[in-house]
Amino acid sequence: MTPVLAAASGEAALAFIEIGAVALVLSVLARLAGRLGITAIPLYLLAGLAVGEGGIAPLDVSADFIQLAGEIGVLLLLLTLGLEYSPDELRHGLRSSLTPGAVDALANFTPAFLVGLILGWEPAAALLLGGVCWISSSGVVSKVLTDLDRLGNRETPAVLNLLVIEDLAMAVYLPVVGALIVGSGAADTAATVAIALGAVTLILAVALRWGDHLSRLLAPASDEALLLAVFGLTLLVGGLAQEVQVSAAIGAFLVGLALSGSVQARAAAVVGPLRDLFAATFFLFFSFSVDPSDLVAVLLPAAALALLGIFGKILSGWVAARTATARTPGRLRAGTVLIARGEFSVVIAALGATTADGAELGALTAAYVLITAIAGPLAAKYSDRLATRVATAT
Repeated sequence: MTPVLAAASGEAALAFIEIGAVALVLSVLARLAGRLGITAIPLYLLAGLAVGEGGIAPLDVSADFIQLAGEIGVLLLLLTLGLEYSPDELRHGLRSSLTPGAVDALANFTPAFLVGLILGWEPAAALLLGGVCWISSSGVVSKVLTDLDRLGNRETPAVLNLLVIEDLAMAVYLPVVGALIVGSGAADTAATVAIALGAVTLILAVALRWGDHLSRLLAPASDEALLLAVFGLTLLVGGLAQEVQVSAAIGAFLVGLALSGSVQARAAAVVGPLRDLFAATFFLFFSFSVDPSDLVAVLLPAAALALLGIFGKILSGWVAARTATARTPGRLRAGTVLIARGEFSVVIAALGATTADGAELGALTAAYVLITAIAGPLAAKYSDRLATRVATAT
């Protein structure tokens, strides 16, 4: 064996050992979360802080590898959400969620934007901070709904509708704020937004109109062939959506939405283990890329923003669940499950990396995401107890 091959083999062996050790630790954390009766997300996030840059046991595993695996995890989480949904439910949900969507934007974007201006940031950076605090983490929300066995709850369709509204809003927000940062003209911005909205409309139309044809095409496939087809379609549609400035997550969601009947149930069964593997990597990457020392200086403003964000999402979820005629416990469950921010917040903050306030925005976003991603699943777990106390008090 040549020295080059020997070195490559040694690096691969070390990577296998590190990745294997991380997977075993995540397994232990998942079992511990099961014993405690909570979702494993907060434990995964803390583990990422421990093994990331600046942690107590940093690993040399490629950040690019973990990031890619994590992004695949988000797509698979959204795919499985789509598999729980029907086209008719989506049509009705989009019509009934316009008011909750407006409340969601006002209650979460506006306070954060004003905080950015109060901090003395440039308006573009303040707009980015508003976006960071606005959008819930579809990945965290879907994982919590699955872990807490709430996919069949009355309020859950309202939660999913609000997530779709947020993703559609991102099709306009991201091109506009991106153009403001780079100084693009009005014509270029309008063209980018038009392309993004056209892509969203096309993906929705294909999923709603020809989903049955896709299901019939996949029905005769073996489980192995079905897994490969659904996995490939999810990555393909997600990637194409992202190429035209649309969330890859909404593309993956619509792939799940397009499947129906026996194919829908089989796809959910074969994708489940793969989703769990990549989803754990996704949550690990969130905090893996954060240096704990960067969080100290922004902890107080991040905590204050998190409090505003918690109340904002509880209000959003309350209004959304009310449209589904859910009672007080359901409204609180809807609000608390929306608290966590995640993948979109990180993407939005990255857009401002080159601005004058980019470094502070990045650190504040990291702290904010960690606080809400840990607090959200825990609040969702204990929301029924809170609802009981509210009912008793009134």
